[in-house]
Amino acid sequence: MSAPEVRGWCPGAHRPMRSGDGLVVRVRPVLARLDLAQALALCDLALDFGSGALELTNRANLQIRGVSDDGHPALIAQLDRLGLLDADPMLEKRRNVLISPFWEEGDLTCRLARSLLSALPELPDLPAKFGFAVDTGVAPMLTRDPADIRLERAEDGLILRADGAEQGRLIAVADAIPALLEMARWFNAHRSEDRRRMRTVLPASPLPAEWQTHAPRPPLPKPQAGMSAHGPLLGAPFGQIDAQALRAALTDAQAKALRVTPWRLFLLEGGGAVISDKFATQSSDPLLRVDACTGAPLCPQASVETRDLARDLAPLAQGTLHISGCSKGCARARPADLTLVGRNGTFDLVRQGCAWDDPRQTGLMPHEIPAALGKS
Repeated sequence: MSAPEVRGWCPGAHRPMRSGDGLVVRVRPVLARLDLAQALALCDLALDFGSGALELTNRANLQIRGVSDDGHPALIAQLDRLGLLDADPMLEKRRNVLISPFWEEGDLTCRLARSLLSALPELPDLPAKFGFAVDTGVAPMLTRDPADIRLERAEDGLILRADGAEQGRLIAVADAIPALLEMARWFNAHRSEDRRRMRTVLPASPLPAEWQTHAPRPPLPKPQAGMSAHGPLLGAPFGQIDAQALRAALTDAQAKALRVTPWRLFLLEGGGAVISDKFATQSSDPLLRVDACTGAPLCPQASVETRDLARDLAPLAQGTLHISGCSKGCARARPADLTLVGRNGTFDLVRQGCAWDDPRQTGLMPHEIPAALGKS
């Protein structure tokens, strides 16, 4: 079964999304980084205007949940004061840029990302979820994360690669952004209402041969929770972050800044070790193997609760576990060893697949799931 077409849009600050607990207001940190003052203030805004919860998305953005309609204008004003708001809503919509989080000021990744941000007004009118990855460290880190056009390293230098193509186009650094704009225009000329992402366009419209000449370097393994050379990497199970706990962690670690990733991990830049029962501090934490969407009642598409169940099942599951409130599979687009999908108040079980794949078992009640997980 193919993945259902999700024709929605990503929430932003100017255009929030309504959910079961109020508005979801998305903040897109520039270069995936908030300085300490911005990070602490964002925690305060989540407490003052929202439910006290932040969410870390698979596009390395942060969301404030539970914002009221009346509180939204004041929240927007505060985000603007902090420098966390695009003045132009159209530019905010286009700023879907993933960046490997371990960049240093002035390095190639930093320079290319800043150049891309400056070129956003030159992009054509792309679909809402269309995005870019600036992944030019020693080897790619974002290969498994959502982006349609990628800047990466090959053995011979810098390449521009369309998502879904095994090889990319060798380019000079000075030509990187013009070539990226050219590829974005090519995509726009070949997309259709049913093909709105690069990976879905390529089977019907092959790329020019000269854009497929150099393979990227083999990807690095995904970073794990624990201390890194840049500071502690902390895990946010299901992407949930308690704003008060984050504020305390930033202060206790004496961090210089907060960096966010698409891996349910965040970095306390320049900080020391953190002891916290709110975040995963070790890679062995079983919750880091589990993806779960917000579920019912927060998502109107879901018919089942997901995250309490995920916490109960995490120690029992062998390998990766995905719990989805419906067949859209928003929390994980890749196959998992085990996937539980809500349907009419019960769960279907998929093995080695995605939420939209055919299930092995259907109609499971929560108390029946532990036994079902152990069956081959």
